[in-house]
Amino acid sequence: MSGESPKAIFYALAANLGIAACKYVAAAFTGSGSMYAEAIHSTADCGNQLLLLFGLRQSRKAPTPVHPMGSGRAINYYSLVVALLLFFVGGAFSVYEGVQRLFAREPLQHVYIALAVLGISVVLEALSLRGALREIRAREPNKSLWRWFRETRESDLLVVAGEDIAALAGLAIAFVAVLLTLITGNPVWDAWGSIGVGALLMFIAALIAREVKSMIVGESASPEMRRDIEAFLRARSEIRSIINLITLQWGKEIVVAVQAEMIDYAESRAMVEAINVIEADLQAKFPQVRWVFFEPDFAVR
Repeated sequence: MSGESPKAIFYALAANLGIAACKYVAAAFTGSGSMYAEAIHSTADCGNQLLLLFGLRQSRKAPTPVHPMGSGRAINYYSLVVALLLFFVGGAFSVYEGVQRLFAREPLQHVYIALAVLGISVVLEALSLRGALREIRAREPNKSLWRWFRETRESDLLVVAGEDIAALAGLAIAFVAVLLTLITGNPVWDAWGSIGVGALLMFIAALIAREVKSMIVGESASPEMRRDIEAFLRARSEIRSIINLITLQWGKEIVVAVQAEMIDYAESRAMVEAINVIEADLQAKFPQVRWVFFEPDFAVR
C-alpha cells in the first residue's frame, strides 16, 4: 500500500461499518451467539482500521531533533496494537461468548435473517479483500500470498489483508454453525461456531503479531530490494569492493549503510565527490532510499 493512498484501509472500513450494523440487527432478531461474535468482530475491525489510519498519519511526521529519522516506524506500533485487539477483543471475546452459550443454550429465532446477513457480509468482505489483494499484486505480482505475508515490510497492508482473510473464514464458520442449528434444532452448533470464529481470529492475530514484532525489532529491506541495491553498488566503477552492506526498513523508507573500498584517488576531495555521486544516483534509482551512510575503508586482504 502506498504511503499516501491507503485505499485498502478505506475499503475495509467501509465494508465493516455496513457489515457490523447488519450483524447487530441480525443478532438481536435471532439470538445467535455466532452472529453476535461476528458483530463484535466487525466492530473491532472498524476500530482497527481507524487506528491504522491514525498510525499512517503519525508515521508521516517530519523529522525532529528527538526523532531525527522521522516517525516512519510508528505504523508498526499501531499495527501491533491492532493485532492485539484482534486477538483479545475479537478472538477471546468470541470464545468467551461461545462457552457461555454452551451452558445456557437458547434457541435461535429468525434464522433465515442470520443466514441472509451472513451471505451479504461474505460479499462485502470479499470486495474488501479484493481491494487488499489488488494492492498486494500491484507491488509483488510474482509472489505467493504466503511468501508475501512472510517477506512484506508493509505492516498496515499486512494487517488489513489478515483481517479480511480472517473475516471471510469466520463468516464461513458462522454460516455453517447457524445452518446446522437450523437443520438440527440444536443451539450447541451455534455456540461451537462462536468458539470456532474466536479461535480462528486468535490464530491469525498471533501470526500477524509475529510478523509485525519482527518489523518493530528492525528488518532489512526486502530480499529483492537488498539484492538490487547490492548489485547497483557492485556495478559502480568508483567502488573496488563492498566490505559490508546494511539495509534497514524505516516505515515506507529505507536506510542504507555502506562500507566499501574505493578505487585510488589522487585527492581525498575527489573520493568524497565520487561518494556523493554514488549516493545521489542510488537515491535516484531507488526512491525509497531516504538515508545513505557511506564509509570508505580498506578491505582485509
